[in-house]
Amino acid sequence: MVSNGRMLCSSLITAPPSSSLSRATPSYCCSFPSRRIIFTPRIGSSPAQAQAQPKEAKLWGGRFEEGVTDVVERFTESISFDKKLYKQDITGSRAHASMLAHQGLISEIDRDSILQGLDEIERRIENGEFNWRADREDVHMNIEAALTDLIGEPAKKLHTARSRNDQVLTDFRLWCRDAIDKILLSMKQLQVSLITLALNNQGLIVPGYTHLQRAQPVLLQHLLLAYVEEIERDAGRLVDCRARMNFCPLGACALAGTGLPIDRFMTSEALGFTAPLRNSIDAVSDRDFVLEFLSANAITAVHLSRLGEEWVLWASEEFGFITPSDSVSTGSSIMPQKKNPDPMELVRGKSARVIGDLVTLLTLCKGLPHAYNRDLQEDKEPVFDSVKTILGMLEVSAEFALKITFNWERIQKTLPAGHLDATTLADYLVNKGVPFRTSHDIAGKSVALCTSKNCQLLDLSLDELRSINPVFEEDVYEFLGVENAIKKFVSYGSTGSACVASQLDYWLRKLEMK
Repeated sequence: MVSNGRMLCSSLITAPPSSSLSRATPSYCCSFPSRRIIFTPRIGSSPAQAQAQPKEAKLWGGRFEEGVTDVVERFTESISFDKKLYKQDITGSRAHASMLAHQGLISEIDRDSILQGLDEIERRIENGEFNWRADREDVHMNIEAALTDLIGEPAKKLHTARSRNDQVLTDFRLWCRDAIDKILLSMKQLQVSLITLALNNQGLIVPGYTHLQRAQPVLLQHLLLAYVEEIERDAGRLVDCRARMNFCPLGACALAGTGLPIDRFMTSEALGFTAPLRNSIDAVSDRDFVLEFLSANAITAVHLSRLGEEWVLWASEEFGFITPSDSVSTGSSIMPQKKNPDPMELVRGKSARVIGDLVTLLTLCKGLPHAYNRDLQEDKEPVFDSVKTILGMLEVSAEFALKITFNWERIQKTLPAGHLDATTLADYLVNKGVPFRTSHDIAGKSVALCTSKNCQLLDLSLDELRSINPVFEEDVYEFLGVENAIKKFVSYGSTGSACVASQLDYWLRKLEMK
C-alpha cells in the first residue's frame, strides 16, 4: 500500500493447508508500487532461533522483575562461540567441586553427584546430544543449568565461592595453554619440513638478496635454516607466554575474593597451574596473557608471510627457482595455462587476520577500568580466530615445503648475474692489507669495468684488474665466482659450507632427526 508517498508494509501470514512447513513458517507480504514481494524467514541457524523451549528464569535473576528482551538476549549471548570452552569449563568445575568437598563446603555425596553429572554432560556434548540454549547466555550457565536439570539440588552448590568472572578466565587460560601446545607442535613440524627440504638440496647455491636486488651468494640450506631459526624464536615467545599465563584465577570470584574458607592452591595444583594469582582484582580484570599470546601469533604470522612471499616470487616465470607440485597448486577459471602457488599467497594474506586479531584485542582492552567489564566478553573470538588461522598457516607451509622442487639448472644459469662475488673481492683486497673503504672502491671500479665489457669479475684478466690497482695477484681468482666465494665464508653463522653444515647438524640433533 502507498499512503502520502510513503511505502507501508503489511504482514500477512499465509498458511496453505496442504503444506505442513507453511503452517509452521510464517511468510510476510510487502506491497510496493506495481509489485508484490513475499519473503520467508530462514529457520534455525542461530541459537536464539533454534531453541524451542520457553524462556527460563536466569540463574542471576533474583532481584529482577522483568526478563530481558529478545533483542538484548541475542546481542549479549556468547554461547554461539564460547561453547568451545566446554571441556575446560568442565575440568575447572571438577577441580572446584573437589576443593569445596575437601574444605567441607559441600558434602562428598554432593561432590560425587556433581562429578558424575559433569561426566554425563561432557559425554553428551562430545556425542552431539547436548542442547545449547541461547537463553542460558554462555557456556558456564548452559552447563550449570543442564547439571541442575540432571542432578537437582547438589548442582546449585557448585557455584559456591565462584563467579563467572574467575570461572571464564580459568577456562580461557586453560584453553590458551592447550592451544599453545598445539601451535608449538605445528611449529616443530614446519621446522622438520624445512630441514628435510634443506637436506634434499645440499650444495645448491642461490642468490641472496637485499633491497630485492642481488647481493651475495648463499647456500639454499643457509636460507632455509634462517626460517627455522625465526620459527624457533616464535616458539620461544609462546613458551615464555605459556609460563606467564599459567597462573590460576579460580577463587578470585567477582573481584574481591571470598569470605568462605576455600583452598585456591588446591584447585591451582589440580588444574596444572604454577600457583594461584596473588591479587584477586588483577586475576579477573587483566587480559595481558591473551595480548601476549596474540602478539606472539602475529609475529609468527609475519615470519610465515615472508616465507610465503619468497616462495610466491620464486615460483614465478621471472624467477623460476621452484616448481610446486600440482597437489599444492591451483588453476585459473579463465586462463588454462595458469598454475598458482595459492597456499603461500594465502599464508601471506592470512597474516593480516592474525595481526588484526591482536589489534582488535588491544583496542578492546584500552582504557577499561578495573575490574571486570562486559566488554571483555569480546576477547574470545579474536583468540579463536588467531589460533585457527596460525595453525592453518603452519600446517599448509609445512605441506608446501615438502611438495616443491628447486630448479637447479635454472638457478645455476642465473648465478653469474649481479656480480655476487664483488664483496668477496673486497675481502681479498683486505687480506692484502688494503683498508676496507679503499677495497670497496677498487671492487666497485672492477664491477664498473665488467658492466662496460658485459662480463663477470672472473672474466677480467689480471692485467685489467691491475689497471685498476696493482695490488692484484694471480691468487685473486681463488676468490672469484660464486663457488669460490662460498668457500671463503668462515665467520660463525655464515653461509660457508662448513658453517652451514654445523648449523644443519645442530638442528638435526635438536629436532631429533638423526
